[in-house]
Amino acid sequence: MLTLTENATLVIKSITGIDSAPDGAGVRISQDSPASQALAITTTEAPQPGDQVVEDNGARVFLEEVAAQTLDDKVLDAAVDEQGGVEFLLVPQPGQGRENGVAPV
Repeated sequence: MLTLTENATLVIKSITGIDSAPDGAGVRISQDSPASQALAITTTEAPQPGDQVVEDNGARVFLEEVAAQTLDDKVLDAAVDEQGGVEFLLVPQPGQGRENGVAPV
């Protein structure tokens, strides 16, 4: 199952904790097909039917079914650059393969 770093947890809580966001909001990661390596990350109010929900210290990540399979052995990390832009990065869980970047949000 996808796990989150402390940085990812803090960033997700920050971008979904806006006053106008409903309780339970999170980020959703989706993938068009197993053959596509492109992942999309969006903020959303709630999971869609069939989404896997990963929660860590108040941060919520909703994984579309194909993305959940792809990310099963990954760790989600995040960083904020000097301009305030957020970048998510996927790294293998210990004992897995190499890094794969995720497009900035």
